[in-house]
Amino acid sequence: MAERFTPVGPPSDNEKPAPLGRRFFWFFALALASLAAVASLAYLLRAILFSA
Repeated sequence: MAERFTPVGPPSDNEKPAPLGRRFFWFFALALASLAAVASLAYLLRAILFSA
């Protein structure tokens, strides 16, 4: 099976790393998305379990 993506290592000597602002943006975007997913699952399970 072919890989869908290739892992990216640290930049080589002649490449610049991604800007710090963009890395922080992705970190916080993924953190908020994860938080929203967990919260929505918790509220869904709460609604299912205690709907009686």
